Amino acid sequence: MLSRLSIKLFFTILLVNLLISGVIYFSVARSIDQGFLEYIKRGQQHQVEALVEVLGERWSVDRSWSWLRDRGAWTQTLRDSMGTRPGDPLDMPPEPPDNAPPFIPPLSDPRQFVLYDADGRRLEGRRPPNEAFERVPIVVAGETVGALGYPTAEHVSTTLDRIFLRNQLRNLAVILLALLPASLVLAAGIALWLGRRARLMALAAQSLTLGDYRVRLPTQGQDELSRLSSDINTLARTLEQNRAARRRWGADIAHELRTPLAILRGELEAMQDGVRPMNVDNLRSLSQEVELLSRLVNDLRLLAQTDTHSLDAPLERLDLGELLSTQLEERRHALENAGFELETRIEQRIHIQGAPYRLRQLWRNLLDNSQAYTDTPGRIRVTLQATRTHAVVNWEDSAPGVPVDALDRLTERLFRLDASRNRQRGGSGLGLSIALALVELHGGTMRASAAPLGGLRWTVHLPLVE
Repeated sequence: MLSRLSIKLFFTILLVNLLISGVIYFSVARSIDQGFLEYIKRGQQHQVEALVEVLGERWSVDRSWSWLRDRGAWTQTLRDSMGTRPGDPLDMPPEPPDNAPPFIPPLSDPRQFVLYDADGRRLEGRRPPNEAFERVPIVVAGETVGALGYPTAEHVSTTLDRIFLRNQLRNLAVILLALLPASLVLAAGIALWLGRRARLMALAAQSLTLGDYRVRLPTQGQDELSRLSSDINTLARTLEQNRAARRRWGADIAHELRTPLAILRGELEAMQDGVRPMNVDNLRSLSQEVELLSRLVNDLRLLAQTDTHSLDAPLERLDLGELLSTQLEERRHALENAGFELETRIEQRIHIQGAPYRLRQLWRNLLDNSQAYTDTPGRIRVTLQATRTHAVVNWEDSAPGVPVDALDRLTERLFRLDASRNRQRGGSGLGLSIALALVELHGGTMRASAAPLGGLRWTVHLPLVE
């Protein structure tokens, strides 16, 4: 079944081919006519100049046209100037048969010329009736001694059209008409091909709007339609991944919120039933769960703000080395008490445009992640150096490391290597997602790789102030 697009394409391509054929026909016809006319004019001018020169020389010998009385003198003079051979016919051709077009000799035929004396009397040659004639004076030593008449090129060209040009144009028309079936086949093939591909894309787009993200289009070729099909496939895969991530995101959030709420509810019910006394220790336990729940909600809110580009982060010029050194020194004592050795190599006077509060939040998240996932005794090494365009922070820790296939997923929201969701070690799974969001907020990048210390290395690039 032909689609409307296929029918429109068919008639459009066919119409374009017909218009091109018409333009070609009239352009070639005009070109042939004008070009042949110019050719005739140039040849005619050359012949007339040669004949006028010969006639002037012959007149100079006798100072008159008396030499024309000799039998065959005019014919011999024409032969000499035209380059014809003795014996070539110079008489008028026989009468054409009935219903045949009149014949006029070509320009190279000397019979077209007529010789006049200085008074305008015809001396030699016959002028055919109803022809436009031109006369060229014959001048000898500044004196006009006669004139040479000949038919205009336009008249000769009109006659030759009947003999030559009409046949050429008829042949051109036959060729263009013979190409019409090829145009029909071409138009039908292109229309069917484009219509089919457009219909497949329309059906794929319709499936995407209905929520079926499994649709895929063939992508053979390197043309624009193939790239568009590839883009539609990429869109379908992205939508499918986003839907799966949204479902997983909702389930993970429900789980993370349910856990502290369940603990709070259980402990409160135990206190109400008198199983657990309402003392300072039990209230502190409830406070810890509330704090964990509050931190999780705040993290979710921060990520939501980054998604909507509404995160409050006024940027200012600051010394990144000074800010990073200060925060690390504030945590050094606590890290050493927890069994971690902190090693730093930080260059100073590296300036960026940043939000101090958000950068401190970034370093805190990276420290918490290293402390939570590094075995004790362990090492944490932080270096800061500047390239020509960026400040580069390398954040490394010791064993255990992270599997290579999991490196790219570490910044996914609620992703944790600890499948048991151990809340003492695994956390909520949002810290690294927030860290990546904060880095991107400052126009930077963050990439995970294996660290030489045996653990994980984060490489953060932040653009320098110009």
